Amino acid sequence: MNATDEMNTVDKKNETAGSTPGTTDTGSDTDTAATATAPTPHGRLVVLDMAGTTVSDGGLVERAFERAAERLGVEPGTPDHAAKLRYVLDTMGESKISVFRHLFGTEELARRANSAFEEAYGELVDGGLVTPVPGARAAVEQLRADGRTVVLTTGFARVTQDAILDALGWQDLADLTLCPADAGGRGRPFPDMVLTAFLRTGAAADVRELVVAGDTAYDMLSGCRAGAGIVAGVLTGAHDRATLTRNGATHVLGSVAELPRLLAESA
Repeated sequence: MNATDEMNTVDKKNETAGSTPGTTDTGSDTDTAATATAPTPHGRLVVLDMAGTTVSDGGLVERAFERAAERLGVEPGTPDHAAKLRYVLDTMGESKISVFRHLFGTEELARRANSAFEEAYGELVDGGLVTPVPGARAAVEQLRADGRTVVLTTGFARVTQDAILDALGWQDLADLTLCPADAGGRGRPFPDMVLTAFLRTGAAADVRELVVAGDTAYDMLSGCRAGAGIVAGVLTGAHDRATLTRNGATHVLGSVAELPRLLAESA
């Protein structure tokens, strides 16, 4: 079973069962787990996704995929192109090389597609088409000022992650930045990047002190599998409140800008 099948299975099970136990939907931008109690302090280590969570890319993933797909002979306007693009959008948050392995079948084609995608995305980033999510930089700065360690993670390759950080002037914003290659090659929904942040920073003594925030179901699954005490979904990216909650979000926030206040209240 691949990652997407697994996510769909999780979604279907939860749709059958109804709403997720322990979460409350108040209709406001910030939902909290009504019955959640923390055995250890939350927020010593905060692991944040980039695209869709702290960074707005204005649909660059779709545009970069179209360029990459065309290089591999997938013609725009065809059913094959539409199906592949739909899969890319449905798996937002997953490691891009994993997505291309699924789409193109062989390692050689997957690597060619991934290289073309990263090149196209980098060109678009250099063109000034990425911006911070409103309040994201201030949120990271506040989290660090509060004594928390902050790590930025992505499903992109290191070269693309660095291009985004350079474009935004964020090279020193966080304590650490990680991509799948930094965690042994596996991206989300595996917990590897979160656990690498835990091991590499030494900022927390217990995984339950971890906070993970992201905009996709894969971010939620990754945080849950790592044992994070708070797994916060944000509504500025790919997936909606219901999808985030079904896949393990303990909280759903309007944006990452709300995270410092949530953690201050939690403490």
